[in-house]
Amino acid sequence: MFDLHVTTGIIGSVICLLLYAAPILTFKRVIRKGSVEEYSCIPYILTLFSSLTYTWYGLPVVSSGWENWTLSGISSLGVLFESTFIIIYTWFAPRGKKKLVVMMVSPILTIFGMAVFFSSFSMHTHQMRKVFVGSIGLVASVLMYGSPLIAVKQVVRTKSVEFMPFYLSLFSFLTSLLWMLYGILGRDPFLTAPSAIGCLMGILQLVAYCIYRKCKEAPKTNPDIEQADVMKVPASQEDTKGQKP
Repeated sequence: MFDLHVTTGIIGSVICLLLYAAPILTFKRVIRKGSVEEYSCIPYILTLFSSLTYTWYGLPVVSSGWENWTLSGISSLGVLFESTFIIIYTWFAPRGKKKLVVMMVSPILTIFGMAVFFSSFSMHTHQMRKVFVGSIGLVASVLMYGSPLIAVKQVVRTKSVEFMPFYLSLFSFLTSLLWMLYGILGRDPFLTAPSAIGCLMGILQLVAYCIYRKCKEAPKTNPDIEQADVMKVPASQEDTKGQKP
């Protein structure tokens, strides 16, 4: 029998996987350059928080049976991706940014650990657990979807989309849209509300990208992460022009 709720969750999981995988291009560049440049780790840390919370939310301990197995499954993959990105970022970041990562990750892990403990041992119904963990997940998701505003602010300031990859913004919007539909079909406000906010944030990112993409050559930087290798001019070639050895 066709189940629209489950089907929407599966499609949402596929798009969400693309969202989680999109920063691979960014971190290939970070590894190649040996520097995190102007990238911020805050979106990845907040996404880790959201992924951890909704992994727990979708498990039978909190949800009734496996009603949210698609959510729990994709969120657990998100934990793996975001943890990897944060480790790479921390490895190549300067000391000040390393300290910021530790200061943000530590309380997030503490809050998640406390949520797991209290929902497991202090609450005795699925409804109470869903309200408790779902409320934390709602806050985590709103923070996650709001974190790209940092990148939008930088885009407006520099008039360059170099540090706000298009595919990351696109998949963020599509993921939010599908999980909002999933939440509506499942009558779950703890998924619907933050996903609706995510849709608005995704639209804002896409609008900013469309506006400033035409201005991307003004700062004379690489136009896009996906094209960085193609457009880059070797430094040695630039230095030899007009200079004597």
